[in-house]
Amino acid sequence: MRAVLTWRDKAEQCIYDLAFKPDGTQLILAAGNRLLVYDTSDGTLLQPLKGHKDTVYCVAYAKDGKRFASGSADKSVIIWTSKLEGILKYTHNDSIQCVSYNPVTHQLASCSSSDFGLWSPEQKSVSKHKSSSKITCCSWTNDGQYLALGMFNGIISIRNKNGEEKVKIERPGGSLSPIWSICWNPSREEHNDILAVADWGQKLSFYQLSGKQIGKDRSLNFDPCCLSYFTKGEYILLGGSDKQVSLFTKDGVRLGTVGEQNSWVWTCKVKPDSNYVVVGCQDGTISFYQLIFSTVHGLYKDRYAYRDSMTDVIVQHLITEQKVRIKCKELVKKIAIYKNRLAIQLPEKILIYELYSEDSSDMHYRVKEKIVKKFECNLLVVCADHIILCQEKRLQCLSFSGVKEREWQMESLIRYIKVIGGPPGREGLLVGLKNGQILKIFVDNLFAIVLLKQATAVRCLDMSASRNKLAVVDENDTCLVYDIHTKELLFQEPNANSVAWNTQCEDMLCFSGGGYLNIKASTFPVHQQKLQGFVVGYNGSKIFCLHVFSMSAVEVPQSAPMYQYLDRKMFKEAYQIACLGVTDTDWRELAMEALEGLEFETAKKAFTRVQDLRYLELINSIEERKKRGETNNDLFLADVFSYQGKFHEAAKLYKRSGHENLALDMYTDLRMFEYAKDFLGSGDPKETKMLITKQADWARNTNEPKAAVEMYISAGEHVKAIEISGDHGWVDMLIDIARKLDKAEREPLLMCAYYFKKLDNPGYAAETYLKIGDLKSLVQLHVETQRWDEAFALGEKHPEFKDDIYVPYAQWLAENDRFEEAQKAFHKAGRQQEAVRVLEQLTHNAVVESRFNDAAYYYWMLSMQCLDIAQDPAQKDVMLDKFRHFQHLAELYHGYHAIQRYTEEPFSFHLPETLFNISRFLLHSLTKDTPLGISKVNTLFTLAKQSKALGAYKLARHAYDKLQGLQIPARFQKSIELGSLTIRSKPFHDSEELVPLCYRCSTNNPLLNNLGNVCINCRQPFVFSASSYEVLHLVEFYLEEGITDEEAVSLIDLEAPRQKRENKWQEITSNNSQTLRLDETVDSMGDDDPFTAKLSFEQGGSEFVPVVVNRSVLRSMSRRDVLIKRWPPPLQWQYFRSLLPDASITMCPSCFQMFHSEDYELLVLQHTCCPYCRRRIDDPSP
Repeated sequence: MRAVLTWRDKAEQCIYDLAFKPDGTQLILAAGNRLLVYDTSDGTLLQPLKGHKDTVYCVAYAKDGKRFASGSADKSVIIWTSKLEGILKYTHNDSIQCVSYNPVTHQLASCSSSDFGLWSPEQKSVSKHKSSSKITCCSWTNDGQYLALGMFNGIISIRNKNGEEKVKIERPGGSLSPIWSICWNPSREEHNDILAVADWGQKLSFYQLSGKQIGKDRSLNFDPCCLSYFTKGEYILLGGSDKQVSLFTKDGVRLGTVGEQNSWVWTCKVKPDSNYVVVGCQDGTISFYQLIFSTVHGLYKDRYAYRDSMTDVIVQHLITEQKVRIKCKELVKKIAIYKNRLAIQLPEKILIYELYSEDSSDMHYRVKEKIVKKFECNLLVVCADHIILCQEKRLQCLSFSGVKEREWQMESLIRYIKVIGGPPGREGLLVGLKNGQILKIFVDNLFAIVLLKQATAVRCLDMSASRNKLAVVDENDTCLVYDIHTKELLFQEPNANSVAWNTQCEDMLCFSGGGYLNIKASTFPVHQQKLQGFVVGYNGSKIFCLHVFSMSAVEVPQSAPMYQYLDRKMFKEAYQIACLGVTDTDWRELAMEALEGLEFETAKKAFTRVQDLRYLELINSIEERKKRGETNNDLFLADVFSYQGKFHEAAKLYKRSGHENLALDMYTDLRMFEYAKDFLGSGDPKETKMLITKQADWARNTNEPKAAVEMYISAGEHVKAIEISGDHGWVDMLIDIARKLDKAEREPLLMCAYYFKKLDNPGYAAETYLKIGDLKSLVQLHVETQRWDEAFALGEKHPEFKDDIYVPYAQWLAENDRFEEAQKAFHKAGRQQEAVRVLEQLTHNAVVESRFNDAAYYYWMLSMQCLDIAQDPAQKDVMLDKFRHFQHLAELYHGYHAIQRYTEEPFSFHLPETLFNISRFLLHSLTKDTPLGISKVNTLFTLAKQSKALGAYKLARHAYDKLQGLQIPARFQKSIELGSLTIRSKPFHDSEELVPLCYRCSTNNPLLNNLGNVCINCRQPFVFSASSYEVLHLVEFYLEEGITDEEAVSLIDLEAPRQKRENKWQEITSNNSQTLRLDETVDSMGDDDPFTAKLSFEQGGSEFVPVVVNRSVLRSMSRRDVLIKRWPPPLQWQYFRSLLPDASITMCPSCFQMFHSEDYELLVLQHTCCPYCRRRIDDPSP
């Protein structure tokens, strides 16, 4: 620690007190009865302040910098602003001894000989408290809660903010030891408030707030007049009768003198937050000093020891960052460290420490020796068994017991000394002198060895690990490197302030200077990076740097020097550098470079470091091949290049070494097919095709199907191309392929068609089938895709496929519940059995579901199917029987439909007469078996009700009687019982109007006929209307033997002249029907009609005698009176003659059912078709 005088001034009167403005810019001094205001930067007197009438004893500045206060022997206190204006004055009863501002509340404490006062800006009055003795000094705690008062009688009184005494401390000397100065430690880091007390018993003491003393009294050997702390509380200043200011630690250890004066020092203070100290003396001298704390430290490899708080030594392990503090409780003057030794020089002794163990990371030191002797030295060095003291030109070697063993006298001042190792007790020292001489001294040898002499003074030295090279930094900031053996200057570098060799690598050193760190390897150019401070060590990749007071280990990658070696293909040296510490990327680069340079040993080590097994395998395989006698380096290098991805270079080398096939394999394995093609050039086309196929296979496997397809096409592998396109649904691609293919290439085209079908593009599939002429597949396609129109069109052109079209069509219709159409399709396809089976199923379903009109329709269709089949002579009889049976069933179900609706539904859709006729028709027809679904109960019930309603009471009674013998459903039970009873009240006969007439023999037939639907007299079958079920005025006639249907029709068509007839029948023939209409009402035909003559028969015969007509009768008939049922073969046509031509009858041309024309027209209008066979009115076919 040195004190440098910054400025000095002399006042005329004694300086009793002084205070700094908190920002440190101004200094207020109490000099005589004035206050002097100085500028602290240069000592300029800014302004003297006059306000007191007597000597000013004390001055204090508020912590906020707004006010300061002064107290004087004139018993007054003046408050001043920071602008140096007095704003307030108040008085005490005695002279003011001290003033102090509360650091938190800015409350002012002013103390006189007999009392003390507390004033704050908010209060108008000053609260005063009596004191038992003269108060000489006062100080507030950091938190502003307590005020300590030091008294002349040796008592310290600690008061709270209200002035009440909380603690009282009595000094042992009592009134013989007046308390002259007290101060609380301002440090925020201390856990307790610590009060430093200086009394005129020449003691320095420390107390806690509780009054408990800390440690023992420290003897001062002078009367202290002033005591003050540094801003952070680390040091104490004391001045007094010894005419100087001394620096103490916060624990009271004296560290040295700040400045010697000519008279007593009455006041001394530290400028806030700085190392500047001002001193005020009895003779009026004001001195302003700067304190310079020098760095005391030592370094050996990775251990760094330095002084802390002037009395402590901290040893820092630079690698592990561990620290250990050694408290010496005295001023530490010098530190030296070497291996497991640590030497600390204190003012009166030297302590030698050693580590507890040999462990390199052990940080526990213990005292080994003490040399209790005062030494003066510039430099201190410790060895295993000695300490070396350096004083200007002289070096002394002392044993640990303090005995001087050797001494060396140098020619010039010693500027640098360093232990460079050696066996214990025989270590070597490197010494640099001001005259440029560099010596090597062994501690057990009196003779110094001159290593070399240079022209400039030495500032820093270091020797390389193998002791072959020496680096020197001279006073001109130049780093010079010498070969120790030849004394030759190897190189020099400018801008250096310190230098260090790498302890692990002979050829590397680093030096610092100008804010940069410079790393130099061998004779390569310097690599620079920014770094503040001095470099003091270089271990592997760590550089130890001292910046101001702190030492840090900087991790520096050694990449730059490694690359410098690599550029010169010095792989082994580069590997050594890499071992010091480089990044993984640098290791990989080294490995690659060594591999390319075929330096396999280095490459193997480097790849092992980065754990790259792939390259290690490559190196092993090359080494194996070498062992087997392979010597072609080009081939090895080609393998290396191919591993690195330098494929073109590898290919060139493969070609050069005559292994083109390896290059080709490499390219194909890597899927670099374009390069492979280039490499092949215009070679064998077979190989090129093989290459393209390989390329396509790869593209397929790597999910690049589009590319694969194109390649397969170019290689002529159409099937594979079609397969991929089809699997990925690329219709466009398939179209292109299919259109480009020749029609002879049947297999790929069929494959295309298959995928078109699969991808729902039947149009393109059809195009493909047409291209190869596969009509059967085309038919199947149309059928599968249900494009029936195209299929039918194809079937028209090629009838051989009809079966293939209509059968699936019918099945499809059946599956889609379009059974009727399905039946027609089966029929069309010639599959009569299927057609019949479908219809039978449909009929059965309709009956089961009580859809009797549908059942009638299906039975009619069945009958027509059977008629169709009957054209086959083998099946004629059976089928005709079936035809008649089904026709009969169709009529029954058609009629029963109305009965079922009447009994099941709430409203009747038919007239009572119609229901009456239907039920009679059914009863007459149901003489033998009752078909499925037809209920006799319903029929009789309907007949009973309608008979009763229409006046056929006898018939109604008969129906009710019949019902009694049947099982009646519960819902009809009541109605039938009631009907049976009520009918008994009616007459026992039927209404004459209801009795049916036979138009052949004009016989009135009973309502219930045992013979069925034939005349009881002539046995002529009745012809019924298919809607109202009335007996129609038609008589069936048969042709004489030898007359054909065609001849009969032509004869009827001949209109024979009739003399007695003036009126005309009008015949209207349309596509749908044949209608006879009477235009003019005239009397019935005369008896001259030959047909009427033919109606006669033998009365009462049990056999039916048909009406048979000859040619003359046929010729006499009018076409308008005849209705012909033109049955297809093998059936004969049926001829009917209308006996009442004025009543128009219509026959359906399809089912040959007869209707009253008016009924038929109405029904056709309602249903748009024949109510029986459902032939649509717009259907042209019969």
